[in-house]
Amino acid sequence: MFSQIVNQEKAKRFLKRVIAGQRIPHAYLFTGIPGVGKTTTALALASALNCRKPVGGEACGQCPSCKQIRSGSFPDFLLIKPDGQNIKIGQIRELNRALSFAPVLGGYRVCVIHQAETMTEEAANSLLKILEEPPPANILVLKAVEPLDLLPTLVSRCQTVSFQPIPFQDMTRWLMEERALDEDSAMVLARISGGSLGRAIKMCEGNFFEKRQDWLLKLMELPGVSNEKVVEMALELADKERKKSSGISESWEADIPAALEIWESWYRDLLVLMTGGPTHLLINVDFSNKLKNFSSQFKMNGLIESLLAIEQAQRDLRRMRNASLVLEHTLLCLKRLHE
Repeated sequence: MFSQIVNQEKAKRFLKRVIAGQRIPHAYLFTGIPGVGKTTTALALASALNCRKPVGGEACGQCPSCKQIRSGSFPDFLLIKPDGQNIKIGQIRELNRALSFAPVLGGYRVCVIHQAETMTEEAANSLLKILEEPPPANILVLKAVEPLDLLPTLVSRCQTVSFQPIPFQDMTRWLMEERALDEDSAMVLARISGGSLGRAIKMCEGNFFEKRQDWLLKLMELPGVSNEKVVEMALELADKERKKSSGISESWEADIPAALEIWESWYRDLLVLMTGGPTHLLINVDFSNKLKNFSSQFKMNGLIESLLAIEQAQRDLRRMRNASLVLEHTLLCLKRLHE
């Protein structure tokens, strides 16, 4: 239901107005970073369109259709995800076959295409043909971060609905009320997740805080350990990542990119303190005392170079370079800049 979606008031008002007025486009493009409610909104749209007792564009939440959608067993809600790295033409052809039949329950069929920007050229052109002659009682919802990631011809045939990052204060309050987090923990998740509530929930349900503490302690230990120990630290983290990718262990997300992101937030916090910024801007607010102690040990140039070193490591990992070597080089560089 729309009422259960955090924030996104503009998107919700627009969709409810369209539904109430019975002027329903055959295709939408939901844009915005992952984890801000695009899929949840598509479910709310399906609920409102198929609800037996809707009120003002909002589903009742109690009728059989609403209950089926909530349980994930509604036959007229389809979700297409990338098969590997891409959405392939075979998937779009299968979708076209499904759309040729009337909705099972006689209302509207809603199909969500997740990461629509990953469609191959052939898949995108096949979808374009569907959008040019849309079958009745079917609504397509394409999800992408930016409209520019899709073919302009696809975008032009969709009603674009923008989703914004969740404001820091709203996310902090939600995490405290719905996940029973203390204020410091909620603030850390709200800031590190970059406005993505879905990502914050994923971290909250995993072992993010334990890993984050371990990563930050390793960073703080760098000045006092030997180069050999630094290499061991890099190999240990890379080995954990290999085990995760082999299915041996579970993680809230890939360890190496996450560790680099946490280290980046640490140096960013140090930079805030060194430039006289207020403490409420800190990401790692629960480490504020340690941050204040460490800020006196750095020079401005060293901090900036540390941030640049981490950014370079992130670029190298995206280019699929050897993770062990990237981490080894980065940690040795950070150790040198601290000395």
